[in-house]
Amino acid sequence: MKHLLEKYDTPAPRYTSYPTVPYWTDSPTLDECIQSLETHLTPKESKLALYLHIPFCETLCTFCGCNTSITKNHTVEEPYVKALKTELNLYTDKVNSLKGKKLSELHLGGGSPTYLSDYHLESTIDYILNKLNPTENPQYSIEVDPRRTRVSQLKLLQKLGFRRISLGVQDFDPEVQRLVNRIQPFELTENITREARALGFDSINFDLIYGLPKQTLDSMKYSIERTLELKPDRIAFYSYAHVPWIKASQRLFTEKDLPEATVKRDLYETGRLLLEKEGYREIGMDHFALPHDKLWKAFNTNQLHRNFMGYSDSRTDVMLGLGSSSISETPDLFFQNQKLEMKYRKSLLDGIIPILRGHKLTKSDQMRKQLILDLMTSWKVKVPNEIKAHVYQFLSEMESDQLVKWQENILTVTELGKPFLRIIAMAFDEKLQLSQPTKPVFSKAI
Repeated sequence: MKHLLEKYDTPAPRYTSYPTVPYWTDSPTLDECIQSLETHLTPKESKLALYLHIPFCETLCTFCGCNTSITKNHTVEEPYVKALKTELNLYTDKVNSLKGKKLSELHLGGGSPTYLSDYHLESTIDYILNKLNPTENPQYSIEVDPRRTRVSQLKLLQKLGFRRISLGVQDFDPEVQRLVNRIQPFELTENITREARALGFDSINFDLIYGLPKQTLDSMKYSIERTLELKPDRIAFYSYAHVPWIKASQRLFTEKDLPEATVKRDLYETGRLLLEKEGYREIGMDHFALPHDKLWKAFNTNQLHRNFMGYSDSRTDVMLGLGSSSISETPDLFFQNQKLEMKYRKSLLDGIIPILRGHKLTKSDQMRKQLILDLMTSWKVKVPNEIKAHVYQFLSEMESDQLVKWQENILTVTELGKPFLRIIAMAFDEKLQLSQPTKPVFSKAI
């Protein structure tokens, strides 16, 4: 394994989309975005998901690669909430098929959505649910920061229909927490977990990260054991993405503080073995679930999905993103809002939907997007004849190293190959293969 890690640990995308954002080229016009939404929301059976990005955090976590706005001044809440409502109004005014459309899924991410006061949180959700009537069994989920989340917020979310909650944990070791500027005693996470369960939240996720500065096998074992005391239903066990050329805050510690590739993989394997011993199952890259959870059931029934928010147990036809930096997705388009919160609000004050950039998917893009999705959600994929020769050649050395195997047109990732899933997916990435980047673009795959 050490030899394989040294051989294949190269920068690679995480493939939450294809094409990946750095290779978006053919940006749609606003009219094309509206038309695509209209087309794909018109069928009665089409499913709509809404994503709200709340960018605010009171403190900066130095590992974070998200689009955030750091402030303890909560007066920023009101104008931002007004902007979210304005943006939704603009869409419902311009997209006829949104009027009366049933909402299947609602997700709040950040930043820290629980940065918002109870008043602004309730006002925002109520406004959305009045504009877009929920389906009979909608799925509402939210990311929370245990350091900021109050029991009153959990009670409010439960009243509003939320049953899924994702807790940012990252690591329980005090020294690692100090280095990443996220001091979060176990008791805080424990309290929010137990309160959420008592209120009826039936799917609780923990976000954990391996590869953080000063993590060791002992500290990782400690973090996993503390996690197992609380037994969340799902666990996202992410690889730390070191991209200081994008996020300057990651320069607050040096590469010398980070575990080398072989140690980093050992951190993951240590965590994986402990989780599987307690009944968790690896359902995809960096994700685990208990057998009762819908994520595991979706994996077993080939219904697992993956998008910008990670793995999901259901698939929607349109993901409409509201808020600064949020990304929308239809079957033939991606488009992203202005990243800077001030620019986002300025566009809306001018009555303009604040789209910054996007990409129109070609037929080849759509095919490759589906192939990568299949690979990421089932560890195997049926490769079309027209690209099989190229994919076979690209992966020939990985086949020799027993990381993948072929059975006619079916490509399967072996147990040995699972750590290299991002590298294997590159075989379908036409954009990346044709490019010749002159500066870093992605974090290393391992």
